[in-house]
Amino acid sequence: MTLIDQLPSDADPDALFEAFSTWVEERGISLYPAQEEALIEVVSGANVILSTPTGSGKSLVAAGAHFAALARDEVTFYTAPIKALVSEKFFELCKMFGTENVGMLTGDASVNADAPVICCTAEVLASIALRDGKDADIGQVVMDEFHFYAEPDRGWAWQIPLLELPQAQFILMSATLGDVSRFEDDLTRRTGRPTAVVRSATRPVPLSYEYRTTPLTETLTELLETQQAPVYIVHFTQAAAVERAQALMSINMCSRAEKDEIASLIGNFRFTTKFGRNLSRYVRHGIGVHHAGMLPKYRRLVEKLAQAGLLKVICGTDTLGVGVNVPIRTVLFTALTKYDGQRVRTLRAREFHQIAGRAGRAGFDTAGFVVAQAPEHVIENEKALAKAGDDPKKRRKVVRKKAPEGFVSWGQNTFEKLIASEPEPLTSRFRVTHAMLLSVIARPGNSFEGMRRLLEDNHEPRKNQLRHIRRAIAIYRSLLDGGVVERVAPEGTDGADGAAPIVRLTVDLQQDFALNQPLSTFALAAFELLDPESPSYALDMVSVVESTLDDPRQILAAQQNKARGEAVAAMKADGVEYEERMERLQDISYPKPLEELLFHAYGLYRKSHPWVGDHPLSPKSVIRDMYERAMTFTEFTSFYDLARTEGIVLRYLAGAYKALDHTVPDDLKSDDFQDIIAWLGEMVRQVDSSLLDEWEQLANPEEESAEEAQERADQVRPVTANARAFRVLVRNAMFRRVELAALDKVAELGEMDADSGWDEDAWAEAMDGYWEEYEELGTGPQARGPKLLRIEEDPEHGLWRVRQTFDDPNGDHDWGISAEVDLTASDEEGRAVVRVTEVGQL
Repeated sequence: MTLIDQLPSDADPDALFEAFSTWVEERGISLYPAQEEALIEVVSGANVILSTPTGSGKSLVAAGAHFAALARDEVTFYTAPIKALVSEKFFELCKMFGTENVGMLTGDASVNADAPVICCTAEVLASIALRDGKDADIGQVVMDEFHFYAEPDRGWAWQIPLLELPQAQFILMSATLGDVSRFEDDLTRRTGRPTAVVRSATRPVPLSYEYRTTPLTETLTELLETQQAPVYIVHFTQAAAVERAQALMSINMCSRAEKDEIASLIGNFRFTTKFGRNLSRYVRHGIGVHHAGMLPKYRRLVEKLAQAGLLKVICGTDTLGVGVNVPIRTVLFTALTKYDGQRVRTLRAREFHQIAGRAGRAGFDTAGFVVAQAPEHVIENEKALAKAGDDPKKRRKVVRKKAPEGFVSWGQNTFEKLIASEPEPLTSRFRVTHAMLLSVIARPGNSFEGMRRLLEDNHEPRKNQLRHIRRAIAIYRSLLDGGVVERVAPEGTDGADGAAPIVRLTVDLQQDFALNQPLSTFALAAFELLDPESPSYALDMVSVVESTLDDPRQILAAQQNKARGEAVAAMKADGVEYEERMERLQDISYPKPLEELLFHAYGLYRKSHPWVGDHPLSPKSVIRDMYERAMTFTEFTSFYDLARTEGIVLRYLAGAYKALDHTVPDDLKSDDFQDIIAWLGEMVRQVDSSLLDEWEQLANPEEESAEEAQERADQVRPVTANARAFRVLVRNAMFRRVELAALDKVAELGEMDADSGWDEDAWAEAMDGYWEEYEELGTGPQARGPKLLRIEEDPEHGLWRVRQTFDDPNGDHDWGISAEVDLTASDEEGRAVVRVTEVGQL
């Protein structure tokens, strides 16, 4: 029986509260006083600002709010800052209210969009609020993790619904809101509803705090001995978290029986990457690693082992706070400062409480612990003083170690101040864009009045409002000059009597304008500039789509570093002087295919579609680079030294796959382009299928639960099942060998094919024969084309026999590589397992 079956016959507040609290009690849950207070206000129709500690049951209040909205026959929206949390809540609410009553909108996925309960990101709700305003069919908004209102790049999306949805009841929730009196008054004024602030400093699991001057290993050993594990060790870079896990391998974390239990729970889990193989060692020792750069399947494994109580220590980053399901008893800070992208600074009170609040598990722990380590130089000085004992002479002789250069100091006073401090007041992050003006102009009514109210009655100080007004005027003029909007005289006037003109759009905006990939319409126009007869047509299509995607900064930085490193080596070999080398390096960046063509097209397109100016074009080559180099995921991350951020690489690849599959019309998808899509999709699935499986499952959420989908995601389908994609994988594996041979990298070839008996010497001897006959070995489109690869399938013996012919300069095509593809081994490893049998002439 779902929660919706408990709906009373009318929306009387007492009946609603009674029905919901009965449902809660039947599940053996007792409401905390703050939950009761918040729910009473919610069912009475008031806005609620709920500021209670982590683990105090805010999700249950959200469920009660949705329950009340459904009883009132209102559409209710749940918003969260990240898609993963929105998706998690979607499946959770499907269980509560039934799949037919719950929908989801995340910008790149739409499920059951007409449902009465909608889960979405804040940006999606902001777009709807701008487009429809008070006419939007939204009766209630539940905003989870509302402290994201103060995020510099995304905070605008949390403010817009408050400004533009006066008809809605708002429930704003976070553990770290700070002073909210401004929101209390503002919501009441805008919505005409009373606004209740429900606060509680009482945690279901109380926290105790301790500042330590012992070395971290000693601190950790003591925490383990006093049953204060699991311990989450907080670092402020992903590299530091991984290095800590490696350093702690010397401590015996688990008993033999516990290690056996870990191995049993891991089972046949596939650790497919370089980082994965290291993680396998860590978790079998009782140490987890958890950060945003990991593959989702690895994070999920760490969470699964932690939930089973098998990990004593988890080394992670400060991004733990949002939507992460890692039960921990102790939070251990390695520092109280962080680099925020511009400078090293002390943690803000909100950041500290957000992380510290993860300690202590309701239902598991009776207490949580927060420990802060003193700076390393302070710990070493304390250790030296302790060694000197109480003798004043010896203590005076101790040479105290100084803080590192540039060190931002913190100490016990910093820790105590953070504990006592309330989270800082939330800062407005309003901004004006082309999409905002277009959405307001597209509404019925007086768009000038609507825009004036939005610009002058937001949460910004007056100085900022004036800046936003100037920006809005500049955008409006560009829309007017571009012919996207026009001014017309009000009905019944000739425009000469001083009546304010009406502005209207001259173009039709799609219903989901600004929700989908903003530059997808530009991509469609740019495809027409490409030559379908070009051998690079399919890859040029990929480059167009990649230029419209958000930049994966870590990948692009790695590509640039690699390009500059290779350039420096070449210039040194050519005898170029240092100063000139440094000057030339400034012009070397990551690869940007079709850069000139795309920017020219973008400039022309922007004149008639000025709103694309909000979304700058960014030519880049990640998919294309990987495909042209014929690299596997592991080879690519290793080549660019991206093992620590392989999760970011995979998310980019998965997003690009969705964009390529959906942005490009079917009639433009050539066979070569279809091959690329099939290859990319299968590669992503074999590395970690969860990113695509969840996306595809959203269309049919009733077929399986989130747990079933997650379990299926861990059981990867055989790589040979997708015949088209597997042929591309085989083709790439063979061509990768051609590329290395052309570069005379016989050492890498020998390492790749050592299991086949083709070591470095064997490859060198074979290729010497080729180089005696020919001066070059082609690696262009002709060389990798299907004409030079022959595949003979032999399913009876579980093999494919392949011959990759070399593209020699004379066109003789008599040299090549013969190999066998082991189908069973390929399915086990999730890649084309190729065993070279011969390199030479036919």
